[in-house]
Amino acid sequence: MSETGFSRRRFFKGAGAAGAAVAVPLVSGYVGYRSSQAEPEPEVLAPPKAEEVHSFYSRPDLRPPKVETSDADPDIAPPARPRHLFLGVKDYQGEGAGQAGMLIVDRRGEPVWFAVRDGDDEKPMDFRMQTYRGEPVLTTWQGVAPIGFGKGKCLVFDRSYAQIAEVDTGNGVADADLHEFLITDDDTALIMAYNPVRTDLSAVGGPSDGWVSDGVIQEIDIETGEVLFDWHSLDHVELTESQLPVEGQGTKDHPYDYIHLNSIGLDDDGDLLVSARNTWAVYKIAKSDGALRWTLGGKNTDFRLGTGVEFYWQHDARRQPDGTLSLFDNASSPPQADRSRGMVLELDEDAMTAELDREYVHPAGLLCDNQGNLQLLEDGRALVGWGCQPYVSEFDADGEWRTDWRTPEFVQTYRAYLGDWAGEPDDTPALAVRPNAARGVFVYASWNGATEVKRWRVLAGQRANDLSEAVTVPQGGFETAISCDAAGPFFAVAGLDDQGNELGRSEPVRGR
Repeated sequence: MSETGFSRRRFFKGAGAAGAAVAVPLVSGYVGYRSSQAEPEPEVLAPPKAEEVHSFYSRPDLRPPKVETSDADPDIAPPARPRHLFLGVKDYQGEGAGQAGMLIVDRRGEPVWFAVRDGDDEKPMDFRMQTYRGEPVLTTWQGVAPIGFGKGKCLVFDRSYAQIAEVDTGNGVADADLHEFLITDDDTALIMAYNPVRTDLSAVGGPSDGWVSDGVIQEIDIETGEVLFDWHSLDHVELTESQLPVEGQGTKDHPYDYIHLNSIGLDDDGDLLVSARNTWAVYKIAKSDGALRWTLGGKNTDFRLGTGVEFYWQHDARRQPDGTLSLFDNASSPPQADRSRGMVLELDEDAMTAELDREYVHPAGLLCDNQGNLQLLEDGRALVGWGCQPYVSEFDADGEWRTDWRTPEFVQTYRAYLGDWAGEPDDTPALAVRPNAARGVFVYASWNGATEVKRWRVLAGQRANDLSEAVTVPQGGFETAISCDAAGPFFAVAGLDDQGNELGRSEPVRGR
């Protein structure tokens, strides 16, 4: 048995509950993405319904999309941890289904924290929890995504949700791309860029004076901005390795995207493992001199590929603690298979063989043109983000599909992650007071990002500076509605932890 509890060469597919029907709208494309091949126009979807978007009395400025959950077996209690799902939500047709932004929800899909990033130059990508200076932080890429790559910057936020760092490329390279922002144990950042370069494209049927996107990988000292490592794909990977036809590309306005780097991971020996979508390959890159140690997949693979190992247009290649390699096989755009999948490979780097260890397939056979990731959890479970499809799925330790989180059709998230986050916002709780037709008032209490609030205490009184406890109730989601039989007219709320300690108190407001 492997360290993750799987027998080798046992293939797992999430089948779902017996007889369970799963309705899945098939969606393609994402904001700023132009498909690598001519494809039919995506299905025109109905406008989002009001019930697909949250609204809050206490925070009318926040309108995140709703995240619905479904389970293969509702009679089986879901795992308690990790507690939180991290989504960088955005709409892809400009129709809007709530606001775009960084969203943390609990396992029921209830919002925990939402930061609006609704501007055209603020598209959030790769939102997740990482570690910086020994402390848990939130990170994201933010910027514009014109045609499948990004021009922006990488941001770091502490537990109070204050921005504490910003990372960009150096050495005159184009702005940081959206596909990767990985913080290392040395507090450096691994990021990438798509750098336009003029070059001869005749070897791939393009113009001799054409333009190509050079895939750039840099390691940046987060504190100083110093470039510690600078790698350029054109120095190591030939144009002819691309699986992408040059037609329609190769101009200054639309450089030939021959490699399309989309993930950087650290190998056990400190080298880099890099996924390149448009060559259908994963590269091991030496940190010492940038040389290619080996190529997995594509036209020039160094490995002998076992049954079921071939992958296409893939994302998110990661070395796992047990030595396997995980990745997300899109197999689409144009389709090379009838479904996308998360997959785990066993690599023998002495014999140079690659075997399929296990795979994760949605019971509805989702096919994802772009984006997506696979996160393996410590207890053998797995999370699959389906990219351009509005689904995130959890699989149990036996590889069976257990849970879906679903956003509205117009909403996508580049990657999805599970984790345990403890947020301590530096603002105060919010409240709104509305008349209760029966008697007293309704008090609506919320505190965006305060993960440790377990109960709400309502305080009331005739003067704003002289309030006393009126009622205390359990916390009930992002916003808790509390019936309070108190005359007021002034009210405030206090958030309490599980020991009854006060974590924060709102400013008093006058009820109507």
